[in-house]
Amino acid sequence: MPNDIQSIADLLKYTGANSATAALSSGERTTVEKFEEKMHEVRLKEKETQAQALATSTGVPYVNLKGFPISPEALRLIPKDRAQALSAVCFLFMGSELRVAALDPDAQAAKDLLFELQERYKVNGGLYKISEESLRIAFKAYDLLPQIKEIVKGVQVTDDELARFQAQLTQYTDMQKVMDRASVTDIMTIIMAAALQFDTSDVHVEAEEKKIAVRFRIDGVLQEVAALPHDFWKKIVARIKLISGLKLNVTNRPQDGRFTIFLKSGDTDVRVSAIPTTWGESVVMRILKPGSIEVEFGQLGFRPLAEQRLLREIEKPHGMIVTTGPTGSGKTTTLYAVLRRLNTPGVKIITLEDPIEYKLAGINQSQIDHTRDYTFATGLRSVLRQDPDIVMVGEIRDLETAEVAINAALTGHLMLSTLHTNDAAGALPRFISMGVKPFLLSPSLNAIIGQRLVRRVCDACKEAAALTDRERAFVKKVVSEIPPASGEILKPEAEWAFFKGKGCPVCNGSGYKGRVGMYEILTMSEQIKGSLSEKMSEYDVRELAKQQGMITMQQDGILKVLDGLTTVDEILRVAGEEG
Repeated sequence: MPNDIQSIADLLKYTGANSATAALSSGERTTVEKFEEKMHEVRLKEKETQAQALATSTGVPYVNLKGFPISPEALRLIPKDRAQALSAVCFLFMGSELRVAALDPDAQAAKDLLFELQERYKVNGGLYKISEESLRIAFKAYDLLPQIKEIVKGVQVTDDELARFQAQLTQYTDMQKVMDRASVTDIMTIIMAAALQFDTSDVHVEAEEKKIAVRFRIDGVLQEVAALPHDFWKKIVARIKLISGLKLNVTNRPQDGRFTIFLKSGDTDVRVSAIPTTWGESVVMRILKPGSIEVEFGQLGFRPLAEQRLLREIEKPHGMIVTTGPTGSGKTTTLYAVLRRLNTPGVKIITLEDPIEYKLAGINQSQIDHTRDYTFATGLRSVLRQDPDIVMVGEIRDLETAEVAINAALTGHLMLSTLHTNDAAGALPRFISMGVKPFLLSPSLNAIIGQRLVRRVCDACKEAAALTDRERAFVKKVVSEIPPASGEILKPEAEWAFFKGKGCPVCNGSGYKGRVGMYEILTMSEQIKGSLSEKMSEYDVRELAKQQGMITMQQDGILKVLDGLTTVDEILRVAGEEG
């Protein structure tokens, strides 16, 4: 047998393995294959011995990765392409211990890699010498790793799709025709594309007895844009829940989620709320377009004199600025405009929000998490240890938050926040009803902004309009009550001009395009501060504010009517007849 092996070896050496193998019988061929395997193993052992000897001579630990249980967690610490470039792999990652193996452990790149991993994961590390065969085994293990696919919660509305739908949707009244021709899988894409097309702030999808109602809130007013068969409900709501991270099988309690609309022009976040109703659920999707809050302070729509008074208050180094109004009245936009004006390199600004709807560059924004007891009150205490100059608290809901905010305003911080009251005058009694002491409110409050949003007359179809006797009487009454101390110079009645929108494709036939704020700004005069007490009513505060020249929201709205920005109908819709 030894002579046979020697003969085979000689044949391989002098005639080449392929021709020799072809000339041999099947039994002889098996012997050749075994011999080649044996020789390969011998060579591998020699290389391992050489690698181990080199490691010993240089004082570096050695490891053979053949048969070593390399964990997926260890491999994933270094991407495969980087591991190949450095000829190094992580073969052990367990608790506080981490080990890296390299062909050349003395190379600076390998040492830098180990240091990087130690610092990133806060572990003890070690660098080992391996052979080329061990490195090959490790690279082969990369191919066995399960592929982790990123789950994208969103609606892929491509620019081509958007352009196609825009061509079909010249007005929101066209929605029904487009939806009737669409498949269930396309309905969500069409809804979101149309919502972007018509500058919708909120999309309502509601299950009713015989249909599914789809409604858009455009410039603050809900418009029904389409009705779908009730049979579609389960598929549509499942699609919404799937992309927004809600539980499909939960239909008997409220849920909140979020997803993203992806476009080349920029991503748009959508906040989703679902609550149970009689015939299914009501789903509301708020579209958080970054451009909607990119309003500069000077573009908010304050009266010139009121703006000057407010600027003096927000430029003070400490105190509190509070905005009031219902949901959707533009409070967040106002606060963000103030923050942008105050955001300079020498100032640290931190916000506490629930949720964070928009991202602001250069400002530290922190998300409230009630499940971890990270509330406005507890978060505010932590924020004050961050050495901020300006702090924004999304909402003051209780006495604990109010007291921490007021104490911060009294100790050198400028505080911004919101409060749910009908107007600026109602904020002081609201604080007092929470339990805040009047003697703390007086020195801490700088200004209170009450606000609403009204629709602008569409510039594309703007035309002169005549008022009814009732409307003119209402305007005259409101104008007559504007306090002389406000500094407003009013036009004589003979010069009054009123406008409306005729209706055109630009405004979808509504006569309105965009919105403008109407405001009242209450600054804390010495008279108001001296009158604060636990028995002080909203009426008392309003009368004192008027004496110092405050223009009410209704008066501000009528002044905007006289400026041709909006209509009397809008003021009556939003603010009512009583001033």
